[in-house]
Amino acid sequence: MEELAMLRQLIGQLQHLLTLSNGSVPPPSELRHRPFLELHHHDNDNRDRWCVLDLNDGSADDYCDIVMAAGKSDSCKMLEPSKPPPSKKLRKERNRGKLPETTNPTEVMEQEIWKDFPEDLFEAVIARLPVATFFRFRAVCRKWNSLLNSESFSQHCAEVPQASPWFYTITHENVNSGAIFDPSLKKWHQPTVSSLPTKMIVLPVASAGGLVCFIDIGHRNFYVCNPLTQSFKELPARSVKVWSRIAVGMTLNGNTTSEGYKILWVCCDGEYEIYDSVKNSWTRPGIMPDNIRLPLSLNFRSQAVSIDATVYFMRSDPDGIVSYNMVTGAWKQFIIPAPLHLSDHTLAECDGRIMLVGLLSKNAATCVCIWELQKMTLLWKEVDRMPNIWCLEFYGKHVRMTCLGNKGLLMLSLRSRQMNRLVTYNVKTREWLKVPGCLVPRGRKRQWIACGTAFHPCLTATA
Repeated sequence: MEELAMLRQLIGQLQHLLTLSNGSVPPPSELRHRPFLELHHHDNDNRDRWCVLDLNDGSADDYCDIVMAAGKSDSCKMLEPSKPPPSKKLRKERNRGKLPETTNPTEVMEQEIWKDFPEDLFEAVIARLPVATFFRFRAVCRKWNSLLNSESFSQHCAEVPQASPWFYTITHENVNSGAIFDPSLKKWHQPTVSSLPTKMIVLPVASAGGLVCFIDIGHRNFYVCNPLTQSFKELPARSVKVWSRIAVGMTLNGNTTSEGYKILWVCCDGEYEIYDSVKNSWTRPGIMPDNIRLPLSLNFRSQAVSIDATVYFMRSDPDGIVSYNMVTGAWKQFIIPAPLHLSDHTLAECDGRIMLVGLLSKNAATCVCIWELQKMTLLWKEVDRMPNIWCLEFYGKHVRMTCLGNKGLLMLSLRSRQMNRLVTYNVKTREWLKVPGCLVPRGRKRQWIACGTAFHPCLTATA
C-alpha cells in the first residue's frame, strides 16, 4: 500500500506539471475508471495526450517500472528494473559542443550585400574598436592596414572619447626595451621600438596626444615616438648645452598631434628651452622672472603635469609648484606647504584638477595618500588613502614609491627588500587595483619596474 501511495503521488505531480504546460489533463475522478492509454499524437493535433494508469487493476509492482514521457517521444517509455535512472548532466555538459540557437554555422556573408557597405562606416566602426583589437584587423587586408595614414580615419578617431591611459615602463632587467600595460585588459605587452637607440639607455619622461618623449640617461638627446605604431623622430640637438639634470614637460598645440606639439625642459638654475614640432627647432624664449626663487630645487621624482597649454613642476625649498604657459610664455610660482611626514611625493592631474600622491609615514606605519589642491586656499586637502588592509603589508618596512603615470589613472610601484607591488588608482572612481606582475618575455621571472609614464593610446598620432 505504501508503494501504491507513492505511485499515486508521482502521477499527481506529473498532472501538475502538464497542467502548467497547457496539457489536456483528465479530471481526478476519471483517472480511477480509465484503462491504460498510450501517449500518442494525432495528425491534426500537436498536443501530447495523457498516458493514464488504471491503479485499480493489478498490483503496484506491475506499474513501478512505467515512466510516462511527455516530451519528444511518441509513446510511453519503459525502464528496466535493474537499470538506474539516467543521471542529470550539468548545464555545461549538456551545452558542450552545441552552438547557440541564434547561430547558423553555415551562414556566410553575402558578397553582393556587403560589397556596397559605405567605406566611411567601416572606418567609423574600426575607430571605435579597442586599440589592441585594431592590430588584428590590420592583418585582414592591405586597405585596412593603410588606415593609419588615412585622414578620414584620423577624424573618426578624434571623435572617439579618449580611452584610459596606458603605461610605458622600463624594467631593471631589460633597460633597452619597454613594457606597456593596458589597464582595460589588465595585460602587459612587450613592444619593440626598433628606432630607439640600443647602445644607450633612454627613459620615458613625458607624453601628449599618444606620443611619448624619451631622453637618454645623459640628458643630452631627445626622442619622440608612438609606441603603438613605431612612428619615431629624433629631435635636433639643443642650442643650450646644459649637462645637469633637467625636468621635462610636453603639450599639444591643439587637440591632436597633427597640429603640432611642444616640449619644455628646465633645470634648477633657471635655464630652459622649448622645442616646437612645427618648426622642428629649439628656442630660448627668455629668462626666468626675478620673482621665482632660484635655484628651483626641482623634485625630479615627480613628473610634470600638463593641463591644456600649461606645464606644472614640483619644487622644494620652498615647497610648491612652478608653472609655464606654452602659449603666453608666462612663468608662475605657487608656495604650497607639503603635508607632514610626506615622502616620495609626486604631482598628478585629473580633469584639470592638480593632485598629489605620496607616502605618509609615522612611526612604523606607512600608507599611500591622495591630496587635491584647493585653488582658493592653495592648500592640499586629503581626499583618499589606500585601504588599511593593504597598508598593513607595509608595516615596519622601509617602503619606497615611484609614480609611473599621473593622468587620471595612477600607477604606483611600491617596493622594499621583501616586497615588489604594482597598483593602480583611479582618481575619478577612487578605485584601488593590484596590477599583475610584468614577466620576462617567454619566461616566468617577474621584472622590476624602474620608471615609466602614462600615455593615451592613439593610433593616428605621428611624431
